[in-house]
Amino acid sequence: MKVIIAKDYEDGARKAADIIEKIVREKPDCTLGLATGSSPVGMYQELARRCREEGLDFSRVHSVNLDEYVGLDGTHDQSYRYFMDTNLFNHINIDKKNTYVAKGTGDIQKNLKEFNEILDHADVDIQVLGVGPDGHLGFNEPGDTLWDGAHEETLDDSTIEANKRFFASKEDVPTHAVTMGMGNIMRAKRLLMIISGNKQEAARRLLMEDRIDPRCPCTFMRMHREAYVVIERKLADEIGYKG
Repeated sequence: MKVIIAKDYEDGARKAADIIEKIVREKPDCTLGLATGSSPVGMYQELARRCREEGLDFSRVHSVNLDEYVGLDGTHDQSYRYFMDTNLFNHINIDKKNTYVAKGTGDIQKNLKEFNEILDHADVDIQVLGVGPDGHLGFNEPGDTLWDGAHEETLDDSTIEANKRFFASKEDVPTHAVTMGMGNIMRAKRLLMIISGNKQEAARRLLMEDRIDPRCPCTFMRMHREAYVVIERKLADEIGYKG
């Protein structure tokens, strides 16, 4: 696992974008595994700028996203399809037919079957990841066991609490989501985690402990042969990580 320490959020966004750009330029028809949340937004903005100003070409790129809330249609302004369109896809020359975000409405079991079929055939060149304060990846919540494939997850109260800032009230936050399983994530050729914000405990357990713990799913990053973690210097200092 390679840890990249950034001066600040903007520097981290540039460093993460460098990793994605290298893959896209070397393999124009690559498949990107993408994530939502505040951590990758700066990277998406930088990739859009490079597409617009420097000719970074996404025209042959495919993508598949980690997760989606159950109960939110893709047009809902808090759905992850909406997030991806407004933060990245609308600003680069990607064909949206080549982008996949699982459906969160309708027949969820049918949606999961489609999601798993997509993942079974996808050869993900790099999976972008954020991390929850409790260490969850995608919506793989801490527990005694973790799922291999895409599944429906009941969200922990801490996850709902962390996400309530995006909704009118806590009661409006969805309580379930469909998400890639840990097996799907770990089968990507590369992993890229961006850690920012109040993630001290998750970062400490990932970077300062040797234990692989299903009660802190992000620790499974340690098992991957080509994993990158971009972390801000301030956060690294707070947990005592020297690099």
